[in-house]
Amino acid sequence: LPAQLGSRSGPGTEELAGITGKFAAADAFVVVTPEYNHSYPAVLKTVIDWHHAEWKAKPVGFVSYGGVSGGLRAVEHLRQVFAELHAVTVRDTVSFHGAWARFGEDGSPTEPDGCNAAARTMLDELCWWSNALTAARRHTPYRF
Repeated sequence: LPAQLGSRSGPGTEELAGITGKFAAADAFVVVTPEYNHSYPAVLKTVIDWHHAEWKAKPVGFVSYGGVSGGLRAVEHLRQVFAELHAVTVRDTVSFHGAWARFGEDGSPTEPDGCNAAARTMLDELCWWSNALTAARRHTPYRF
């Protein structure tokens, strides 16, 4: 998502409308979210709700970060939201528990093997679902 969508005041309609075409053209999504008050931030909810139709019959993967839970409580809430939007969430995630201690000064993970392996697994699943759902949408448009 564009950086301006992360502002405290939230995105405006111009910013939301500006990414609609990109969302519609995407065959899959990776949502990166912190855990905020045991869930995901309001700005993410705004982006998701604004683009209701663009998520349908497309897969969604997650990268989360936070404290002890690594953002997984946010991911579990998001799974329910995306199910309502007829999106398919992949099982495996990339999560950073104690995120503030997991990255060096240059922004690179201090222990890259674990997160790289998790990312490969999640992205492989996401690609499989993307291929399957893209073919299905081309064969039979999703009208639900």
